Amino acid sequence: MDLSALPFDTTSMLARLRPWIECESPTYDPAAVSRAVALAARDAAAAGGQVDHIPGPDGLGDCARIRFPHKDAGTPGILVMGHFDTVHPIGTLEKLPFRHEGNQCWGPGLLDMKGGTFTALEALIQLTRAGIETPLPITFLFTSDEEIGSPGTRALIEEEAKTHKYVLVPEPGLADKGVTTGRYAIARYKLTAYGRASHAGATLKEGRSAIREMARRIPEIEDMTSDDCTFSVGVVHGGQWVNCVATTCSGEALSMAKRQEDLDRGTTRILALNERREDGTGFEVKTSVVRPVWEPNAGSLALHALAKSIAGELGFDLPHRSSPGGSDGNFTGALGIPTLDSLGPCGGDYHTLNEHIRIDTMAERGRLIAGLMARLS
Repeated sequence: MDLSALPFDTTSMLARLRPWIECESPTYDPAAVSRAVALAARDAAAAGGQVDHIPGPDGLGDCARIRFPHKDAGTPGILVMGHFDTVHPIGTLEKLPFRHEGNQCWGPGLLDMKGGTFTALEALIQLTRAGIETPLPITFLFTSDEEIGSPGTRALIEEEAKTHKYVLVPEPGLADKGVTTGRYAIARYKLTAYGRASHAGATLKEGRSAIREMARRIPEIEDMTSDDCTFSVGVVHGGQWVNCVATTCSGEALSMAKRQEDLDRGTTRILALNERREDGTGFEVKTSVVRPVWEPNAGSLALHALAKSIAGELGFDLPHRSSPGGSDGNFTGALGIPTLDSLGPCGGDYHTLNEHIRIDTMAERGRLIAGLMARLS
């Protein structure tokens, strides 16, 4: 099979991808995420897939499982995982509209990771049109909460993945066109500072500000960062009235480490910051969502070796590495299921108002994914 002959038409792809991008879907707007999942599921159904709609976990958007017809349906096959939640709030399109110029295309969630999921679906469509039956059945899983660590869908992901031989994750391709064969361990923590109320004008000295307590703790947390384990505080909310000394201030911290034992030591350190005083003031740290370390195993490395061979046929190299940042590949890789991540188009600046893909990598990645679907057995 000549993969280069598969007619990936990027003009057509961008036109059909546009509605996915213009259906804004921030994680914390479950109705919006459900609309995005439903839209993509309709396109998958039009391509021949059988859609199972899965009600979302509490407070989160719906998910969908799409199984494609196959003579060996029901046997372990290939699972393609894509999330439809983004970090961009509703209205981002006004600042980051879907547009393309030269070799770049912009839009909220385009790189992370609607463009990759669309490209993987297009790969299967191209194989079907070419009359090429894949050796293994193909299933897509669309989820709704990856950007907050997949607290509601982890069980679904792991349960589904265990019924498959391979997992493909079209998260953004790496800057050098590489792919991911392992990911760092990640933990999130909930932070709460407790103060004592008083009138901020008349009795200021009688109060104790929770905001000030949080502000004191943030550099203490971030200064724990080392080469082995990083810490960052990314969310802070405090106070309600400017004329009242704040009694509570909440926040979220993120920690990341190459090795699970380093993350575990970091967790011990940050939990040691817990302090409650007799007057009720103080600071509290609780563990939240975690992603286990995914270390490359023989199965994932063999999967990469096949992908590298296919890339060579297509005229490009395909380096691999363990990557910082988490994905749902953490879960499947940690289970020992051969997993290959970062298979989506390449680009840059995701999670910003300059999020974009390199258009020429859409067909390139599409042919790569099609090659994997056509040769994995």
